[in-house]
Amino acid sequence: MHSVAWIAAIGGLLLLTSLLSGWIRDFPITNFAIYLVAGVVVGPWGLDLVHIDLRGYGAWLANLTEMALVVSLFITGLKLRLRFRDPAWRDAIRLAFPAMLLTVAGVSAIAHGWLGQSWGMSLLIGALIAPTDPVLASIVAVDDARDADQMRVALSGEAGLNDGFALPFLLLALMMIASPDGALTASVTLHWLLVGVLWGFAAGLSLGFGLGWLVGLLGSRLKSASRDVAPSDFLALALMALAYAGAEAISASGFLAAFAAGLGLRSAELYVVSRHPHPQFTEADAASGGDGIHPPAEVLINPNRRDSDSADHPAASVGLMVSDALSFGDTLERLIASSLVLLAGVACARYWSLEGVLMAAALFLLVRPVSVWIGMLGSKAPQSRRLLIGWIGIRGIGTLNYLAYALTHGLDKTQAMLAAQIAVTIVVLSILVHGMTAPPLMAWRHARMNARDADAEAG
Repeated sequence: MHSVAWIAAIGGLLLLTSLLSGWIRDFPITNFAIYLVAGVVVGPWGLDLVHIDLRGYGAWLANLTEMALVVSLFITGLKLRLRFRDPAWRDAIRLAFPAMLLTVAGVSAIAHGWLGQSWGMSLLIGALIAPTDPVLASIVAVDDARDADQMRVALSGEAGLNDGFALPFLLLALMMIASPDGALTASVTLHWLLVGVLWGFAAGLSLGFGLGWLVGLLGSRLKSASRDVAPSDFLALALMALAYAGAEAISASGFLAAFAAGLGLRSAELYVVSRHPHPQFTEADAASGGDGIHPPAEVLINPNRRDSDSADHPAASVGLMVSDALSFGDTLERLIASSLVLLAGVACARYWSLEGVLMAAALFLLVRPVSVWIGMLGSKAPQSRRLLIGWIGIRGIGTLNYLAYALTHGLDKTQAMLAAQIAVTIVVLSILVHGMTAPPLMAWRHARMNARDADAEAG
C-alpha cells in the first residue's frame, strides 16, 4: 500500500469518526474499535492491501509506542488534580503494585503450566500483558481535572504507574531467557532489584515530579512577569522530552518520569492558585457563598482569547500553560494511538492464535479479577467498584511497546512469534471486549450513583 494511500486512509478514518462521534457515543463501541476493524479490513483478512511483520519493524514500532506512552502518561498525570493524601491514590497504588505483581505471577504460572513455556519465557509473557493502558482507557479514566471520581482516579493512577513498574520484570525475563540454564546469579538479581526496580522507580518519580514542579512555577512566574500569552505547546513537549530523556540518562524509569512530570506540573498549578487565586474565582465564590475550592486554572481562562490585560496574573499564566499542554497532548496522543490500533488490526491476521485467546480468557476472567480483589484488601472501596475494576483492565499501547522491546532484544524466531501472537491477540480482544462492555457498565454505575444521591437528598 503506497504511503499516500495510507495517509488518505488514515485521514478518511479520522474524518469519519470525528463527524460521527455523537452517534458513536450512543453505542457500546469506541473509536479505537473502529480503527481496529478498519485495520482488519485493509489487512490480509479483508482487502489484503497491506501486511505487517512486527519482528521486521520492531525498532520502528518501539519508537512509535514509546512516544505514545510518554505523551499519554504525562497527560494522565496532568489530569489528576488530587492531593496525595486522597484515598483514591491508595487504591491506585494497590492496583499498580500488589495487584500488578499478582497479575505477572498469575499469567507466568499459567504460561508455564498450561503452555509449557520456560520460566523465563513465562515471565516475559506475564510482563508483556501486565500493564494496563493509559491511552485506550480514556472511557474509564479521568478525562477532566475536576473529576474526583475515585474509581476513575484509581484506574488512571494504576495506568500511570504500572507501565514503568512492569518494565523491570520484562528486563528480568529477557536476562533469564539469555542465560544458558535460565537461572541468574545472586549478584545479577541483586543489581536488578536495586538498580532496575528500586532506583528506577524512586529516581524516575523524583526527577519527573521535580522537573514538572520547577517548570510549572518558573513558567508561571516568567510568563506573568513578561505578560506572555503565546501558546505553550513547546513548553509541554520540552517537559516531556526532558523528563523522559533525563530519567533514561540516569538509568531510571522514563515512563514513570513522564507520568510524574504531569503530576508535578499539576501540583505547581495547585500551588500557584492557592497563593494567587484567579480574580474570577474570588468574586464568583464570594458572591455565591461557595466552598472556597479553587477550580483548575485552565477552566477560568479562554485559550482562544489570550487577553494580555490579565496575562500578568500568575493564575492566568499557569492556566494557559496547563490548557495548552492538555490540548496539545490529547491531540498527539489520539493521533499516534489511532495509527497503532490500525496497525494492530492489520497484524491480527498474522498473529492471531488460539494460545492468545486462551491467555486472554485467563487474564480477563481469572487473573485480573482475583489480583484486583486481593490487591485491594484493606480498601474501603465498595464491592461493586472492585468488581468493575477487576473487569476493566484494558491492554493496549503499553503491551505493544513491551513487545517491540522484546522483539529487538534477543528473542529467537519461535519465541518472538509466540510473544507476538499472545500480545496482539490480547490487545485486539481487550479493545473489542472491554471497549464494548465498559461504556454500558460505566453508564449503569453513573445512573446508580445518581439514584443514590437523589435518595439521600430526598431522605
